[in-house]
Amino acid sequence: MTTTTVIDGCAVATVDPNGTEYRRGYVTVQGNRITAVGAGDAPDLGADTHRIDGRGCLLTPGLVNTHHHLYQWVTRGLAADNTLFEWLTTLYPIWAGIDEDAVRVAATGALAALARTGCTTSTDHHYVFPREGGDLLGAEIAAAAEVGLRFHPTRGSMDLGQSSGGLPPDEVVETLDAILTASADAVARWHDPSFDSMLRIALAPCSPFSVTTELLRESAVLARDLGVRLHTHLAETIDEAQFCADKFGCTPAQYMERLGWLGSDVWYAHGIHLDDAAIDTMAKTGTGVAHCPTSNARIGAGTARTADLVAAGVPVGLGVDGAASNESSSMIEEPRNALLYARAKGGPRAISTRKALELATIGGARVLGREAEIGSIEPGKLADLALWRLDTPAHAGIDDPVTALILGSAPPLAALIVNGRMVVRDGEVRTVDEAKVGGEVARAQAALVAKAG
Repeated sequence: MTTTTVIDGCAVATVDPNGTEYRRGYVTVQGNRITAVGAGDAPDLGADTHRIDGRGCLLTPGLVNTHHHLYQWVTRGLAADNTLFEWLTTLYPIWAGIDEDAVRVAATGALAALARTGCTTSTDHHYVFPREGGDLLGAEIAAAAEVGLRFHPTRGSMDLGQSSGGLPPDEVVETLDAILTASADAVARWHDPSFDSMLRIALAPCSPFSVTTELLRESAVLARDLGVRLHTHLAETIDEAQFCADKFGCTPAQYMERLGWLGSDVWYAHGIHLDDAAIDTMAKTGTGVAHCPTSNARIGAGTARTADLVAAGVPVGLGVDGAASNESSSMIEEPRNALLYARAKGGPRAISTRKALELATIGGARVLGREAEIGSIEPGKLADLALWRLDTPAHAGIDDPVTALILGSAPPLAALIVNGRMVVRDGEVRTVDEAKVGGEVARAQAALVAKAG
């Protein structure tokens, strides 16, 4: 029997194309689809309806995380004061020891944390595949199914080790043929292109300084043959820009353009150091950006030109990035930090509170090619919803609920619904035992550090 759910008595920010909001409204859900949204009292749908009292709350679309490295949840707190390249060279030897169990534990902990902070859809960029690690992609996919989030993992890759002039140690890189075979297998095994899909795969060579030109070019051809999306890190640091200038005689964005990495099926992580020409090209081709403000600041990589990207029409979503460069991995912190850093650079009107909420919801959905399915509260869309408690002492007196959500303290969740299923209720993740997972995370990190010596 299909469940009918009504959330009523709450403020509603639909983030639809008209920016429709209700100071007091309701949403009805049938199974995994939104069936109605409106002002005032919800209609009477019968005694069997599951009702959620939204008084004192704001209902928004679930937040969409467009860039992450879930395995890093078990290596948080390390290399805390390093540049990106220093941070990577410190952590690669530890990451070389990951296996199925460590990835399962890390992904469970990281995804539960995302759920508790309003995230209903998450990507993951997994690119470290030690030879004896086992089925790492399968481990995190199983974790996402257990936690209950909509999941867009990427089959990442590295084939440029230190002996060939790259940054990663040779023991964590793969051959070109092995990567392409594993990438095709991952798509065949897991990718679900259906409207209400909970699992989609993309291909994601790691970065210009850890993969070969051949891998980038061949991955683009393969992804388009298979009908899946493409993802990589790009223009994250000055060091990367210098690497591309020295090795390829161009900027990182020009390098990717040469290799066919432009289009509405491509999104870059970070995109901090982009010039006007790169932004214009990305806007014209629909190439997206996963903006990761908290991680960018933690690593000291720079401040992205977020307002310029948005003004140009580049698809922009938000990401928490890897938990080893953003230890809290709180999705609700990202729109606030995106707004603050944009305003620090461009003034108080650089990004509004509502634009920040858009970036975290429909912006992320657009980056992932799912704006017709998720990212706003509209009839016919999937029931991915976050109900935020704004009647707390920390939020009392802030009249505008969207301002309270974006600029106030991170509020507790009254409910998080993913694909029509309750995942968080009254601030508690209902699908996994977070205390148990926390203990497993601590043990996994200690084992990895000990293994690395």
